[in-house]
This record gives sequence, structure tokens and C-alpha cells, in this order.
Amino acid sequence: MRNVLVAAMASLLLSLLGTPFAIRLFRAKGYGQLIRDDGPSTHLTKRGTPTMGGTVIIAATVVGYLVAHLVFLRGVTASGLLVLGLMTGLGAVGFLDDFIKIRKQRSLGLTATAKFGGQALVAVLFGILATRFANQDSLTPVSTHLSFVRDYGLDFGAVLFVVWAYIMVAATSNGVNLTDGLDGLAIGPIVMAGAAFGVIAYLTGNFRADYLKILNVRGSGELSVFCGALIGAAIGFLWFNCHPAEVFMGDAGSLALGASIGMLAVLTKAELLLPLIGGIYVVEAVSVIVQVASFKLTGRRVFRMAPLHHHYELTGWPEPKIVVRFWIVSFALALLALTTLKLR
Repeated sequence: MRNVLVAAMASLLLSLLGTPFAIRLFRAKGYGQLIRDDGPSTHLTKRGTPTMGGTVIIAATVVGYLVAHLVFLRGVTASGLLVLGLMTGLGAVGFLDDFIKIRKQRSLGLTATAKFGGQALVAVLFGILATRFANQDSLTPVSTHLSFVRDYGLDFGAVLFVVWAYIMVAATSNGVNLTDGLDGLAIGPIVMAGAAFGVIAYLTGNFRADYLKILNVRGSGELSVFCGALIGAAIGFLWFNCHPAEVFMGDAGSLALGASIGMLAVLTKAELLLPLIGGIYVVEAVSVIVQVASFKLTGRRVFRMAPLHHHYELTGWPEPKIVVRFWIVSFALALLALTTLKLR
């Protein structure tokens, strides 16, 4: 647990100190947020707010994770390197998307094909490496079996596992990306999801997991250190991202953080818990799918605007109220997910 606390404190400190520097740098470079004209009119005042703050979250998480290992003279594992690499890779895709938006002064960055292609490239690389490189106990960080209480008979196989990894990356990264529309809305549930997966990683990676009647995932305990670093970095960023936001995470942050949550589920064999732990992101994504499908099929909209948080804005809810209530729901869902450790 000490290494988890060190990782969290190191990343928190770096995030708190690094974000103001990034704000000044992005403002000087003119890296301001572009606001879509068809969105809520109240968002027009946010035009020009520095964006791409997700780069600070990524840097703080990586450094916090490495500091914890240096302090306790421990080597990093394949699981840790995989999730760090995935976060950085998706962050690079998001950064490119943000940069194109700013450079061309438009709300669309990468084309849909290029964006999904970048996500697919990183996810496929992750899936291949996860099935080939082993942790210190000579076991690969992932299982190709469907798991919940134990590994079931259904084996995806290496090829289908790579496809599964892509689906998880695309779903979670785009879910967080869609949710990132209000000050602090997307980063708050990341803290709660990181805490939930941190507990799951610690317990499932513990040698007493069998005694506790839960699934034992060898090597996953190391991921609790990553979760600690992620939580610290996210909280530090939230200090500046809460309403009224001084900086936005941009796609650089939302794609990276979403993919990290998805891969934590894969690496801890808790994929079936992801819809609960990331419930807010699921609901936001589903609201967009329902809205588009309804309009194309019937010509009518189910919500005043999608994603869901915009619907509540247009019904008159103040932005801080929407954000806090979404946080409360996210917290409740994370707790519900953790209770399944006992219910199983």
C-alpha cells in the first residue's frame, strides 16, 4: 500500500504544479478550446479556454508510477508498462486531434476514419503485446478466457482477444470523450473508477484472493500503483478543471483516460464490471446512439440534445448541479461494483 500512496502523492503534486504552467503555455501559444455553434449558448463563454490539459494528467501519472518504483527499488511489470503505453498512445492520438482543431480553427480535428484508425492501431498493438510478454512470474498479463468469478470455458483465442481489446478501447475512450462536455464532468468519475479498479487490482492480485473467494489474477496487484498515480493526477487536474474551468483536458486526456479504464478492466479480468464502474460513460454514449437512431428512423429526437448532460442543461439545470449529481451516481455505481466481490 505504501507504493500506492507514494504514486498518488507524487502524481498529485506534479499535477498541481504542472497544470498552471501548462495553462500559461497553452494560452501563450493560443491553444484555446473551440466551441460548436449548435451547442448550448451558455458554452460560448468558454471559447478560448486552454485545452490539451490531458497531457499533464498523462505525464503526472507516468512520473508518479515510476517514482513509486524508484523509491521502493521495485521493477516495473509487463502489466504496468502495457497500461502506461496504452495511455500514452491514445494520448498521442487525442493530442493530434486537438492540435488539428486548433491549427485549422474548427471543431473537427481528425476525420472519423483517422481517429478510429489511431485507436485501432494502439489497441491492436496492446492486444498483441499483452498475449506475448510475461510478468515476473512468467505468466502473461491477460487471459483470453471470459472471467468473472473464475476463468470460464469460453476462450477467445489470441486473435479474438485482440478484437476484444479494440472494442474495449474504442468503447471506453469514446465514452469518456463524449462525457467531457461540462467542467469537471469527465474527470470526476475517472477518480472513482480508478479507486474501484485499484481495490480490485489489489485484492485480485493478493495471494489471499483464493481465501477471500475471489478471482486471483497473478500480477494484477501492480496495477493498484498505476491506479494510485491516476487518481492523484486526476485530482490535481480537477483543481483547475472544476467550474468555471481554467483548462480542459481535450481529446488528449479523454481518449487516454477512457482507454486506461477499459484496459484496467481487461488486465484485472473485470470486464463484466466495467459497465457499472464506468456507468456514467456508458449512459452518455448510449444517449447519443439512441438520439441518432431515433432521428434517422422516426425524424424525432428523444432528448433535447445529446449527450445526456446537454439534455439536462437545456431543461434548466445549472452546470455545477449536473456535474455533482453525475459524480454521485458514479460513486454509487463504483460502490455497487465493489460489492460484487462479496456477492460472488
